[in-house]
Amino acid sequence: MGKRKPTEPKLTLDEARQLLQKAGLRRTASRVAVMLELAGAGHPLSHAEVSGRLASGGFGAATIFRCLADLTEVGVLIRIDMGDHVWRFGFRGGHVGDADHPHFLCVDCGSATCLPGVDVRITPRDALAYGDITEVVLKGHCANCR
Repeated sequence: MGKRKPTEPKLTLDEARQLLQKAGLRRTASRVAVMLELAGAGHPLSHAEVSGRLASGGFGAATIFRCLADLTEVGVLIRIDMGDHVWRFGFRGGHVGDADHPHFLCVDCGSATCLPGVDVRITPRDALAYGDITEVVLKGHCANCR
């Protein structure tokens, strides 16, 4: 995955601090940095990607891992497995506790994209027949790889 394009920030410093307070977590520099990075990315990132992006700020990989785990546990982040045995983390925004959305995984380059506008509908009866559905991942070829 390449570097993100400069855009309007999707999360301000004050909003990040408020989300941490609302979630009952201490407002540490590392947690705020992780939240800002994931919110700005616009798509889920792996631990290695987040660590690489934040290394210049003096945050170690172990610290980043603990932040990702803590933020996921309280629902600020989602953790998804795209089928390639690499956990990726995505920012939920201010919608902690809202329904999850599907993701698109490019089978060529491995890029992962959130699909918040895509609804996957399944009846409760059908869902019970399949078991506990924890995530929906659509796979294919992204626009850059086609």
